[in-house]
Amino acid sequence: MKFYCGGFKGRSLTEPMKMFWILVFTLFAVPSMGEVFTSMTDMSRLLVTEGEMIRAVENYIVAQEEKLMKLKRDVLEMERVHDEASRSPEAFLGNPINAYLLVKRLTVDWLDLQNIMTDDSTGQAMLNNLTSMASMLRWPDEEDLNGAATALMRLQDTYKLDTSQIASGDILGKKRAYRELTAADCFELGRQSYNGGDHYHTVLWMNEALDRQETEGNKTVERADILEYLAFSTYMQGNIRQALKLTDELLEERPNHQRAQGNKVYYEEALQQQKTQKRGELGDFMEDDASAVEKIERQAYERLCRGEGKLPLEMLLKLHCFYKSGPSAYLRLAPVKTEIAHIHPTIHIFHDVLVDSEISVIKELATPMFKRATVQNYKTGELETASYRISKSSWLKAEDSKTVAKVNQRIEDITGLNMQTAEELQVANYGIGGHYEPHFDYARREEKDAFKSLGTGNRIATFLFYMSDVDAGGATVFPQLELSLWPKKGSAAFWHNLHPSGEGDTLTRHAACPVLVGTKWVSNKWIHERGQEFRRPCELDPRAL
Repeated sequence: MKFYCGGFKGRSLTEPMKMFWILVFTLFAVPSMGEVFTSMTDMSRLLVTEGEMIRAVENYIVAQEEKLMKLKRDVLEMERVHDEASRSPEAFLGNPINAYLLVKRLTVDWLDLQNIMTDDSTGQAMLNNLTSMASMLRWPDEEDLNGAATALMRLQDTYKLDTSQIASGDILGKKRAYRELTAADCFELGRQSYNGGDHYHTVLWMNEALDRQETEGNKTVERADILEYLAFSTYMQGNIRQALKLTDELLEERPNHQRAQGNKVYYEEALQQQKTQKRGELGDFMEDDASAVEKIERQAYERLCRGEGKLPLEMLLKLHCFYKSGPSAYLRLAPVKTEIAHIHPTIHIFHDVLVDSEISVIKELATPMFKRATVQNYKTGELETASYRISKSSWLKAEDSKTVAKVNQRIEDITGLNMQTAEELQVANYGIGGHYEPHFDYARREEKDAFKSLGTGNRIATFLFYMSDVDAGGATVFPQLELSLWPKKGSAAFWHNLHPSGEGDTLTRHAACPVLVGTKWVSNKWIHERGQEFRRPCELDPRAL
C-alpha cells in the first residue's frame, strides 16, 4: 500500500517523523481497495480515522513541546549559573560543590541533552558542529567526573563534613554553593563512589538521594534506581538485614527486577548463615604494625588539617619572631621578617618575601605549561601520577624570566645555601580537593636511584612559597610534630630535610591538606647537597642539628 503525508510529500523527513507517520498509518489506515468513495457510510468512517490521526498528531506535538520546554528550562538555568560564574570564575569554582556541578553538567547532564537533541536533524547538525570544534573546547570525561566526586568525598572525610550539610550547599559557612544538590546530584556522587568500590560513601550519598527524592516535586531520579545501589552497598558494608529490607522495597517498585530477585534469595541465605554461625568462627582481625602506624598517621594528618593540632607548652614558650639580617649583605640592607614555627627540627616562616607583581609573573609563566603533578616511584626512580597527589604543576628556569632569577637569588640570600645545584622552581595549583598526602621530600636509603640523573645528591632543604591565601583548608602539616602551617600570600616556609650528617630527618614528613574552599597556589625550591659543603658542613654525629 502506498501513502503520502499531505504537505510532507516530496520532503525529507527526520527519523522521528518517519516513525510517527508509520505508526499512524499502521494503526489507522485500513486498505480500502478503492471502495471508500462508493458509499456514504464508508466515507463517514473516514472522519473517525481523521479524528484518531488528529489525536496522534496532537500527542506528538505535546511530547515535542515537553522536550523543548525541558531544553529551555535547562538552558535558562545554565545561562544563569554561567553568568554568575563568569563574574568571578576563581571565586565561583573555589566552592567544591559548584566545581562538581559544573563537571556533572558537562558530562551526565549534557548526555541527557544530547539524547533530546538527536531526535531531529537540526539538533544533530548542531551537535556535529560542536564535535568539529572539539580541538578548541575542553570537554570533561568520566574520569574528570569521578575525580570531582572523589574530591568531595575526600573533603567530607578530612574535615568531618555532614552529608546533608554538603548537599545543602554549605561548606562550614564559607561561600554557599549557587544551589542545593538535587536527588540526582546525590545519586551521581553515590554512583561514582560505587564504581570506585567505595561502599561506605555510596551508602551515605544514596541515603541522602533517597531523602531528597521523597521531597522533590519534580523527581530528578527514580527511587528504584537509588534503592538498587543502596541495597547492594549496604550488604557490602555488612548490614545484611537492612540490605534485604531495601531489596524488598525495590521489588515493590519493580516486581520483575531480575537482579533484585536473585539478590533477595542470596541475602536471605546469608542472613540464615549469619544466625547459625557460631561467634568463634568469625575469627579476629588483627592489623599488622604497618597498617596501625599508617592509621595513626592518617588520623593525625586529618586532625591537623582541621586545625586541631596543639604544640606542647614548653615548645610554644620558645617560639619567637625576629628580623633576619644575614648571612647575605642583601639582608643587612633589607632584613626579612622571620617566625620560628617549630624547634628541632627548626621550621621557619619568612613573611612578605614575594610581592604581588612577582606572583603574577610566575603564574603567567607557569600556567601554559601545567601538567598533572607527579611523584617518584621509589623502586624505578621514574615519575608517575598518583591518587595521593592531586594538583597541576610546571617548572620554571632562571633564564625563563628575570623575575624567576631574582626569586632564586632571594632564596639563596635568605637560606645561605647554593642555588646552582637546586632543582628548578616548581609551581603548583591545587584544584577541587587538591592535596598531597604525607611524604618525605628527601630520598630514603632504599630509594637509591631517586635523584641519580641529577647527580647533585639528596634534597637537603625545602623552600616553599605561598602564592595565594586559601579561604579554608590547604594547610601544610607535619603529623609527627603536631604542626600546621596555614597559607598566607607572599610568605614562605623553610626547613632542612637532612641532618648535618646527611641522614634524613624523619620528623620532616609532611603533607598538603585538601583545599576545602578557594584555590591554592604554591611554588617551591628543592635544594640539593652538592655545593653546600662549606655552607652547611657535614657532622659525623647523626643527632647533630
